[in-house]
Order: sequence, then structure tokens, then C-alpha cells
Amino acid sequence: MSAHRAHVVGPVCLDLVFSGLTSPPHLGAEVWASSLGVSPGGVANVAVALARLGLDVTLSAVFADDAFGHYLWSSLQDEGVDLAYSVSAGGWSTPVTSSVALDGERSMVTYAEAPPVNVLDLLPTGYHTDALVISLADADAAWLSILHQVAPLVFADVAWEDDEHSKALLSRLAAVDVFMPNAAEALACSRCATVPEAAARLSNFGPLVVVKNGESGSLAMCPGALMATEARAVPVQALDTTGAGDVFDAGFIYATLAGWPMVERLRFANLCGAESVKLIGGSLAAPCWRDLAASYSTMTDPALRRSYQFLDTALADAPARRPCQRSVPGIKPPYVRGGTASKS
Repeated sequence: MSAHRAHVVGPVCLDLVFSGLTSPPHLGAEVWASSLGVSPGGVANVAVALARLGLDVTLSAVFADDAFGHYLWSSLQDEGVDLAYSVSAGGWSTPVTSSVALDGERSMVTYAEAPPVNVLDLLPTGYHTDALVISLADADAAWLSILHQVAPLVFADVAWEDDEHSKALLSRLAAVDVFMPNAAEALACSRCATVPEAAARLSNFGPLVVVKNGESGSLAMCPGALMATEARAVPVQALDTTGAGDVFDAGFIYATLAGWPMVERLRFANLCGAESVKLIGGSLAAPCWRDLAASYSTMTDPALRRSYQFLDTALADAPARRPCQRSVPGIKPPYVRGGTASKS
């Protein structure tokens, strides 16, 4: 596919992922981990995943002018993410999320201060791109109303929404083209009993609704459709699910811009998400094309392999890339690769 441009808007944090624990964390005791992954998190998960698939990716985010912020800035530059519409600002600290990966799932603790710059103000006037990727969690109506002046396609995810905020979220759905919650978020927002019912109700507000449902795969419901399109999950031994939903989103966005049929978009997104859970960390666990090719080549289930035959063409056209950087238990100084964060 020819390169498309995607613009991602939202917060970036430092992810610390502990795995290989001797036991679950509990009060009054110290628990040791055999592995620690450090990587950019937040919307960096989807930005890095899109860049690794070959899209031209621009990010609007606020970075703290501290050691963690410099690391995040340089790491994203290393991944080829354009930070021309991001800023580095003093007077606050980088948000940090600490995750514990255990039995294929994770628990998280986050520290975050309000940034001194509103990330929604970083989207420049007169700017155009092929796709916008946003969160509906904190988006206001005025900002949402201008998004289609910037891009013909607006993709949205959402952080966990409680009952108090569900009505506000539903009112925002008409402003986006594709809404991509996970199953728990879809059920909470819609107050439905099943995922298909939730997708159908949410699609009535206007967008294509794509629901990520873990081992049950994924489904997509178009507005006015009588039935959802479904795709089975790719079997995988999950090590860490941090950022897997964001990597799924990136796969679906890529496949949508490539013009693939709906079921192939879902299958590709499922495969991207499945590849990411094999490794520790969020953004830096996102697959490159060589990872996807390796996974496809080892599919032994005949039916599963047939369902992914569309990758024969996609892999032949995939851009070459150096081996992907992975999470390690430390951060490199910002001057090693990528340079220091600038104040745009």
C-alpha cells in the first residue's frame, strides 16, 4: 500500500511493566520480578504500531522536560514518529504507569499531573491528514466538531468510562467514523448484556463500532446493519497484554486505509494484537512486518491459514525495516539516539 498519513492526539506516559513475579503482589510483602520492560505508553502505543506498519505518523502530545520526557521523545523519534506538532514543557513531571503482568493479564497504577499545555490545542489550523486517532474520554464538543476538516476518517478509542460519564461519551460518538472500545468498555458504555448488543446500540449513534474481545476475537457493527462481522482470535500464549488493544487499533486503522474488506481488517488487527502480547511492554512490543510474516508462516491450522491468505500480497508489498527495538529494564540517555527534546 502507498504510504498514508495518520495523526495521533493524546497523552504519552512512561510504561514500567514487571513480569515473571514469584507471587501476586500483596500488602506487607516484597515481590520480585524476573523481568522489567520500559517503553513509551499511552497514545505512543498506537503511534509506534502504525509507524512499524509503514504509515507516516505524526503525534500531538505534551512531553515533560525531564529525563523520562527526553527518553520518550527520543524513543518516538527512533521509531520514525514525527513530533513536529508535539511540545516539551517544563513545570510538570512525566506521567508514569507501572504494570504487573501476571497470568496473561495486568494490573496498573498510574501517576499523572495535568500538563501545562492542552493537547487538544496542538492540532494546527489548516492541517490535513488521511486519518486522525483520538480518545473520546476528554474530548469536548467544539474540538470534535472540527475534526473532519482535518481528516476524512476519525478513529476513536476510550479510556475506561464509568456510569457517570457514559452519557457524555455517547453524545460524542456522532463526531467519529470508527469507535474501537474493548468488550468491557462497550458493555459499560451501552449498558447492554452482550457484546453484539452493545456494538449494535453504539453504532446507532453513528460510527462503525469495532469491539476487541480478547480470546473471543473481535467484531464490527456498521450503522444500520442487521448483523456484525466477526473474526476469531489468533491463538497465542499471552505474556503481557499491556497496549494490545492499541496495537489492535493500529492494525485496523492500517487495513482500513489500505481498503481491505471488513473481515480482513478484523483478522489483521487480531494478528497485530496477538503478536504484541508475546512480549513484555506496550508500544515496543508492537510487531514489525517480519514478525507478522513469521507468525503467518507458522500457522498450522488449515482454516486459520486460509483466512490469512490475504497477507501474501500485503507481505510482498510491506516496507523493509530494521529489527524492532524491544523493551529493556532501563532507559538510555536522550543523546544516544534521536537527540534531546526540543521546545516547539
